[in-house]
Amino acid sequence: MPTLALRGKIIITGEIEAVTGLHIGGAAAGLDIGGIDNPIIRHPVTREPYIPGSSLRGKMRSLLDRHFGKEANHFIQRREPVVRVHVCEDERAYAECPVCQIFGVTPGEPGRRGWTNLKPARLIVRDVYLAQNHEATERLRRAKTDLPFTEIKWEAAIDRITAAAVPRQNERVPAGAVFAPFEFVYSLYDLNGGGSNRDLEWLRYVFKAMELLEDDYLGGYGSRGAGKIRFQKINVVFKSRQYYEGGAEAEIVRLAENVDDVRQLPLAEYADRLRKLIRGG
Repeated sequence: MPTLALRGKIIITGEIEAVTGLHIGGAAAGLDIGGIDNPIIRHPVTREPYIPGSSLRGKMRSLLDRHFGKEANHFIQRREPVVRVHVCEDERAYAECPVCQIFGVTPGEPGRRGWTNLKPARLIVRDVYLAQNHEATERLRRAKTDLPFTEIKWEAAIDRITAAAVPRQNERVPAGAVFAPFEFVYSLYDLNGGGSNRDLEWLRYVFKAMELLEDDYLGGYGSRGAGKIRFQKINVVFKSRQYYEGGAEAEIVRLAENVDDVRQLPLAEYADRLRKLIRGG
């Protein structure tokens, strides 16, 4: 009988700054003021924009898929627009795939129903709201923006023959907005008594996904300037199994202050320390 034991959780927090305008699409029916072609998603109660965890997580996974050259072999949606992701088809491939280990595999399809048992996703990504009591948010509240907390960016599609222009509107969170705290929770498991070394080793790919995202874009219209973000004020806390059993103080592991520093960090610098803490649990 397979066994799965939690050995601890690594919690990564910090801020996300919109370096350029940020558009994460929502439903037009959810807006109080109509007339926007492409509205953003807003909190249903406060009406403030936020970053859904699904948007962050999905983008990080897709960037790692491309980084490792993974085949997009699993259809999320077959109708237009077609949406495909990579999902390992068998347990041998899964054992060597950091993407599916970190983000999980989809159970329930014939042929995968058996071996996907006890194969949890390691990474949880929370929704991220506008930073409260933050100077950037207060500045945004005072700004005379087109809609609450957002700007309306006008664009035009140009006919290549007649040069006729078709204007369109995109709602964006202005550059300089700060969303915080973001929270990523990475679980360390011991599967069948094999230890957590693989989970520790692959933690670095979570930071790699963050680095890739900083040099890509989040949300829509990235090729037209929107969606550049920056992770900042990064903090990493490790909570061992002992912490959850007895309420002991969490060991704080500060890796770096920004993603560039994390990229240079040797694996052994944090993995050895975490291994000792796990054994202590």
